[in-house]
Amino acid sequence: MNSDKKGLITIGDRDPRVTSIGFYLRKLKLDELPQLFNVLFGDMSLVGPRPEVRKYVNYYSEKDMEVLNVRPGITDYASIEFRNENEILKNSDNPDKKYIEEILPTKLNLNKKYIQNTSFLTDIRIICLTIVSIVANKK
Repeated sequence: MNSDKKGLITIGDRDPRVTSIGFYLRKLKLDELPQLFNVLFGDMSLVGPRPEVRKYVNYYSEKDMEVLNVRPGITDYASIEFRNENEILKNSDNPDKKYIEEILPTKLNLNKKYIQNTSFLTDIRIICLTIVSIVANKK
């Protein structure tokens, strides 16, 4: 309850707030399925920059804000690149700082790359890469 207000947004691998079943739902990305309703209602796209937590949007530069002008998506280049973000952060002494200084800038650059090269073929490529990354991670 209120974990976002306690600074527990990015904490690493085994989040104690997540049940065992929830851990595997997250690992297999099945926790994303409800977002398909957002796609059907037109609030999201299958592909596009992932919505970011408000706390981290506060770190965006003026130029970074352009990613907020695009319909958010379920998957993108950053989702593929940082598929195992929790595993990356689990060994950090300060996961929040590592996220802000290292991961967030890379995600923003990948989002801008997508925005500059948006096309149907790019979306198909990202969907295929997402499926491959999920299947490869299951092994």
